[in-house]
Amino acid sequence: MVIGIIGGGASGMAAALTASQNPQVQVILLERQARVGRKLMATGNGRCNLSNTHCGLDRGYHGEHPEFVNSSLERFGSAETIAWFRDFGLYTVTEESGRIYPYSDQANSVVDVLRFALDKPNIRVITGCEVQKVKKENQGFSLETEQETVFCDRVIIACGGLAGTKLGGSMSGYKLLKSFGHRVTKLRPALVQLKSSWNQVASLKGIRTNCTASICFNGRQIIRSAGQLQFTEYGLSGPVIFEISRDVCREKGEWVCRLDFLPEITVCQLLEELRSRKSRSIPVQELLTGILHNRLGRVLVQMAGIPAECKTVELRDEQLEALAKLVKCLDVTITEPMGMDCAQVTAGGVCTEDFDPETMESKLIPGLFACGEVLDIDGDCGGYNLQWAWSSGRAAGAAAGEIEQK
Repeated sequence: MVIGIIGGGASGMAAALTASQNPQVQVILLERQARVGRKLMATGNGRCNLSNTHCGLDRGYHGEHPEFVNSSLERFGSAETIAWFRDFGLYTVTEESGRIYPYSDQANSVVDVLRFALDKPNIRVITGCEVQKVKKENQGFSLETEQETVFCDRVIIACGGLAGTKLGGSMSGYKLLKSFGHRVTKLRPALVQLKSSWNQVASLKGIRTNCTASICFNGRQIIRSAGQLQFTEYGLSGPVIFEISRDVCREKGEWVCRLDFLPEITVCQLLEELRSRKSRSIPVQELLTGILHNRLGRVLVQMAGIPAECKTVELRDEQLEALAKLVKCLDVTITEPMGMDCAQVTAGGVCTEDFDPETMESKLIPGLFACGEVLDIDGDCGGYNLQWAWSSGRAAGAAAGEIEQK
């Protein structure tokens, strides 16, 4: 039996390695880029966040039917992922947050162990080869490329999503599945930076700080998260922003990101600290020195309406209150998310209703499977999306290769 797998990313490699466990199966893995795992190399800022110990059933995933992930995650979750990679020779480390990384802290370690594992007699890897059309034949499928036509008994579409177009994101998987009658939901960027019209953003470019961030729509809080924020020349970035960016600006209205730079203390506690600083002979612009990044502190002092020439000892209580409130509640207007080329993940995709959640096989076309980001499943920031890739790829590969899963 020959299994054709379109896409050499995380889910495609997982599917290939799993299906190849059946010695009677010949796997042909086709990747349109020059090498497999290119997008994988960029995940986790080059560290490759493999998974998360908090990945669980009905938790951390989105889509029209997020429960679709349950079956594959139950069989192949974070613990199984660690063991699977250990069999390939990869050591991992789990951080307190639950995020799992390669011990080397290098994404290339992950790609390399997978690449070496693919070097098997019953796996053929073809790179620089884009599948342009898939046809259903009497005895299977034909995969048409510019170089050749590949015939296979079963086919797994693991092309990934549209996100990260500079690293290989494309519409190819959606188009191939649509040609078989599958529906695709609206695609939009997720885990992405946010643009802002706030005039101080550019002056804070490069600053990183811990905070809580809340997305508010027309004054109503939608979602809240805590973590590291990074200011950019166009707006807001960092893990805390990725976590809350998924549904920003889906409707017209007033979108605001509300930042609390000191979530562990109250306004009153901060106010007492600022009052104690009045007696110190420090420039008024440095009121927040030792508390926040100096540049951020100076911007907030200016926003509080405190004149630069004012002496610290002369500060009125209402001025200190205004500053304390800004530190605890700074509203930054959001205009739109960055585009698909900057996004780490695609929200939306091929409707999961038409696939078997246990096998990833199409309910419309027997012998056709799909896995990974091409489906309408996206996860939270922190390893959830790669775990979905491993889990769904393993499920598709096992079913297509007739491998018994425990």
